[in-house]
Amino acid sequence: MLGLIGLFIALALLIYLTMRGINIIIAAIICSVIIAIAGGMNLEKAMTGYYMTGFTDYFASWFLIFLLGAVFGKVMQDTGAADSIANWVSRKMGPQKAVFAVVAACAIMTYGGVSLFVVGFSVYPIAVSLFRRANLPHRFIPAALVFGSISFTMTAPGSPEIQNLIPTEHFNTEPTAGGWIGFLMAFVIMIVGGMWLGRMVKKAVDNGEGFSPPSAEVAATAESVDEEPSDQEGHSLPNAFNAILPLIAVIVILNLLAQWLSSSSAALVSLTAGVLLTWGLNFKFVQEYWGSLASGAQNALVAAANTCAVVGFGSVASHMSAFQSVVDSLMNIPGPPLLGLAIAVTIICGLTGSASGGLGIALPILAPIYLAKGLDPGAMHRISSLASGGLDSLPHNGYVVTTIRAISGETHKRSYKPILFLSVLLPMAALLLAVLLYSIF
Repeated sequence: MLGLIGLFIALALLIYLTMRGINIIIAAIICSVIIAIAGGMNLEKAMTGYYMTGFTDYFASWFLIFLLGAVFGKVMQDTGAADSIANWVSRKMGPQKAVFAVVAACAIMTYGGVSLFVVGFSVYPIAVSLFRRANLPHRFIPAALVFGSISFTMTAPGSPEIQNLIPTEHFNTEPTAGGWIGFLMAFVIMIVGGMWLGRMVKKAVDNGEGFSPPSAEVAATAESVDEEPSDQEGHSLPNAFNAILPLIAVIVILNLLAQWLSSSSAALVSLTAGVLLTWGLNFKFVQEYWGSLASGAQNALVAAANTCAVVGFGSVASHMSAFQSVVDSLMNIPGPPLLGLAIAVTIICGLTGSASGGLGIALPILAPIYLAKGLDPGAMHRISSLASGGLDSLPHNGYVVTTIRAISGETHKRSYKPILFLSVLLPMAALLLAVLLYSIF
């Protein structure tokens, strides 16, 4: 009982510390120590053994994916390709469809393999310009960015995002695993979420809300990006076709090569091809090759280390008898066998505030158990991926915090509620529907 109490105290503290802005690596180590003490573990073995094994194993398995994904995103940003895509979408849709233009720009880039944070920083200026012209509430910009970046693109079949690749290693599947049900769930989230977001914005406008940034600093930024940017450091942006083509190439190459190579190897090749193709098609706009590589590598180290810290925390927790009791109880939940897998992954991703980190903790434990039950690996892959995109978007999620505070200059009080609807409640409803459909078909 003491171990279970310690587990929940440590998890609550981890959420609290990350929301307070404490470095996730430090927070994870502190909370791991609490778990080890509460669980009666040998502290040295827990930290140098369980924690570091979880940390280094995840790093060894996925760092190259983090690296090439971050480099690809940085190259897209430095060549102006990301800005070109955002501008192209905004021109085609215009201010009257500002919300959907922002969502579409984010979705195109993230489904093409661009890093979430690059997408957020690239699309935000366009979002401000469109929202200001249409006089739409600024507080909905974070929701549009988050919804377009993670709610359906990172968990959809064929996506090169790591949340769709991690399950391939544990279920021996391909990125397109899950069949038509997986594509249907992505479509449902996209359509229902788009309508839901549009309705929330319209209701706010009908109630008298207009474009009103929360601070003078953000207002000044909004003024400075009122006109759509047409150049980058004095140069015109790349042609939209040349900007989008590398994204298409990444998706196509990934899913073709996955027929013969492991999904992680196929992802490495496809992302490398995306980097080279971006440079080749937009060579006139390349300012510096080594600079993009260096910045991308540094971004990858930070992102990977933060995720590894959470996985290390989960590794310590997984060695508690209390943790195993929780897993056993989830496996015995009445209903379809996939329901236990869905709930377990959802809870772990929510408690860690990380989709990829949660998958890294949950699947090494759960995948062998559910594979032994004889369930369809493709269904388990898609359920796991969908489950990672639910409670992970609670207020302490790293991307949510960055999008609200650092990118948009907003506050959780003003802007988190629509994110809760679009990136937590809706994906969880889609997850339950997916469990039902996979159980029937």
